[in-house]
Amino acid sequence: MSDDPPVMLDEHRGMSAQKATELRRLRSEVEAQRAALQERQAELERHFLAAPATTWEEAAEKARYLIGILAETAEGQDPRRREIIADVLADFARLAGGPADTT
Repeated sequence: MSDDPPVMLDEHRGMSAQKATELRRLRSEVEAQRAALQERQAELERHFLAAPATTWEEAAEKARYLIGILAETAEGQDPRRREIIADVLADFARLAGGPADTT
Protein backbone atom coordinates (compact mmCIF):
# COMPACT_ATOMS: atom_id res chain seq x y z
CA MET A 1 0.00 0.00 0.00
CA SER A 2 1.32 3.44 -0.92
CA ASP A 3 1.72 6.38 1.45
CA ASP A 4 0.69 8.80 -1.30
CA PRO A 5 -2.42 10.85 -0.51
CA PRO A 6 -5.56 9.79 -2.38
CA VAL A 7 -6.31 11.61 -5.61
CA MET A 8 -9.49 13.67 -5.49
CA LEU A 9 -11.03 12.80 -8.83
CA ASP A 10 -13.69 15.52 -8.54
CA GLU A 11 -10.94 18.15 -8.77
CA HIS A 12 -9.85 16.78 -12.16
CA ARG A 13 -13.28 16.94 -13.78
CA GLY A 14 -14.97 19.86 -15.44
CA MET A 15 -17.39 22.03 -13.50
CA SER A 16 -20.48 20.53 -15.15
CA ALA A 17 -19.31 16.99 -14.35
CA GLN A 18 -18.67 17.98 -10.73
CA LYS A 19 -22.11 19.55 -10.50
CA ALA A 20 -23.75 16.45 -12.01
CA THR A 21 -21.91 14.24 -9.53
CA GLU A 22 -22.99 16.42 -6.61
CA LEU A 23 -26.62 16.34 -7.81
CA ARG A 24 -26.51 12.53 -8.03
CA ARG A 25 -25.09 12.34 -4.51
CA LEU A 26 -27.73 14.69 -3.13
CA ARG A 27 -30.55 12.81 -4.89
CA SER A 28 -29.23 9.55 -3.49
CA GLU A 29 -29.16 11.00 0.04
CA VAL A 30 -32.71 12.34 -0.32
CA GLU A 31 -33.96 8.98 -1.58
CA ALA A 32 -32.28 7.17 1.34
CA GLN A 33 -33.77 9.64 3.84
CA ARG A 34 -37.20 9.28 2.22
CA ALA A 35 -36.99 5.48 2.50
CA ALA A 36 -35.96 5.75 6.16
CA LEU A 37 -38.86 8.14 6.85
CA GLN A 38 -41.33 5.80 5.17
CA GLU A 39 -40.05 2.92 7.32
CA ARG A 40 -40.42 5.01 10.51
CA GLN A 41 -43.96 6.00 9.47
CA ALA A 42 -44.82 2.35 8.83
CA GLU A 43 -43.43 1.45 12.25
CA LEU A 44 -45.54 4.17 13.90
CA GLU A 45 -48.64 2.99 12.06
CA ARG A 46 -47.98 -0.62 13.16
CA HIS A 47 -47.74 0.68 16.72
CA PHE A 48 -51.03 2.56 16.35
CA LEU A 49 -52.69 -0.57 14.94
CA ALA A 50 -51.28 -2.92 17.58
CA ALA A 51 -53.87 -2.03 20.22
CA PRO A 52 -56.75 0.36 20.73
CA ALA A 53 -56.11 3.56 22.63
CA THR A 54 -56.62 3.21 26.37
CA THR A 55 -56.74 6.95 27.13
CA TRP A 56 -58.05 10.08 25.47
CA GLU A 57 -54.45 11.25 25.09
CA GLU A 58 -53.54 8.11 23.09
CA ALA A 59 -56.61 8.57 20.89
CA ALA A 60 -55.71 12.24 20.37
CA GLU A 61 -52.17 11.23 19.37
CA LYS A 62 -53.56 8.94 16.67
CA ALA A 63 -55.86 11.75 15.53
CA ARG A 64 -52.93 14.22 15.44
CA TYR A 65 -51.05 11.83 13.18
CA LEU A 66 -53.97 11.50 10.77
CA ILE A 67 -54.65 15.25 10.85
CA GLY A 68 -50.99 15.83 9.99
CA ILE A 69 -51.37 13.58 6.95
CA LEU A 70 -54.50 15.51 5.91
CA ALA A 71 -52.68 18.83 6.40
CA GLU A 72 -50.08 17.78 3.81
CA THR A 73 -52.66 17.13 1.08
CA ALA A 74 -54.05 19.69 -1.35
CA GLU A 75 -57.36 19.60 0.54
CA GLY A 76 -55.55 20.27 3.81
CA GLN A 77 -53.83 23.31 2.33
CA ASP A 78 -57.14 25.13 1.88
CA PRO A 79 -56.99 28.17 4.22
CA ARG A 80 -60.26 27.25 5.97
CA ARG A 81 -59.11 23.70 6.59
CA ARG A 82 -55.70 24.89 7.77
CA GLU A 83 -57.47 27.04 10.36
CA ILE A 84 -59.67 24.14 11.45
CA ILE A 85 -56.64 21.85 11.72
CA ALA A 86 -54.78 24.42 13.82
CA ASP A 87 -57.84 24.87 16.06
CA VAL A 88 -58.29 21.12 16.57
CA LEU A 89 -54.61 20.63 17.44
CA ALA A 90 -54.81 23.56 19.86
CA ASP A 91 -57.95 22.01 21.39
CA PHE A 92 -56.13 18.70 21.91
CA ALA A 93 -53.25 20.48 23.65
CA ARG A 94 -55.56 22.61 25.79
CA LEU A 95 -57.75 19.68 26.82
CA ALA A 96 -54.66 17.60 27.65
CA GLY A 97 -53.51 20.39 29.97
CA GLY A 98 -50.48 21.36 27.90
CA PRO A 99 -49.61 24.55 26.06
CA ALA A 100 -51.52 25.19 22.86
CA ASP A 101 -49.21 24.51 19.89
CA THR A 102 -50.69 26.06 16.75
CA THR A 103 -47.87 25.15 14.35
